[in-house]
Amino acid sequence: MTATLVPVCSSASEAAPRTHAGKRPAAAASPAYPSFASYVRARQPVLLRTARSLTSNPCDAEDLLQTALAKTYVAWDRIEDHRALDGYVRRALLNTRTSQWRKRKVDEFVCDELPEHRETPAGDPAEQQALHDAMWRAITKLPARQRAMVVLRYYEDLSEAQTAQVLGVSIGTVKSAVSRALGKLREDPELRHTA
Repeated sequence: MTATLVPVCSSASEAAPRTHAGKRPAAAASPAYPSFASYVRARQPVLLRTARSLTSNPCDAEDLLQTALAKTYVAWDRIEDHRALDGYVRRALLNTRTSQWRKRKVDEFVCDELPEHRETPAGDPAEQQALHDAMWRAITKLPARQRAMVVLRYYEDLSEAQTAQVLGVSIGTVKSAVSRALGKLREDPELRHTA
């Protein structure tokens, strides 16, 4: 006995649902409209210029045109006069852009004073690197268990409970060991000199 393979789906029209009489709907029998494709090829540059006049970003204009063309494709069978397609697409462009504009969230609030962005002055990169190196040298002087806890807590940003779980100790052990380690780091002569 030989098995015959049946293709799952060889085209979009075969995947279309059938009506109760066993026929496919008219739109599904022709999945692509050749006249629509030729219209898009012929008119796309002009329509893209229209979309660019509605948005400030060229990428947004392309997205806007794509959305308007998708809406036109859906309504292709209902458009009676194909000589007026440019007007239909332009209306779809305008309506889509208006909908996008209305949905836009405005995050502007009126206040008496303008909030000033205060940047902390950046220190000398050489001094920051020297402090970083001195900190690592001081950490390597700690006992292995305290060093592991300090690295997990402050460099890996784990909580005390997470650190305890990773090391298999109690939270109280983490707290006391980290406290002793920080005390040793505060007394390290190289760190005091760098700070």
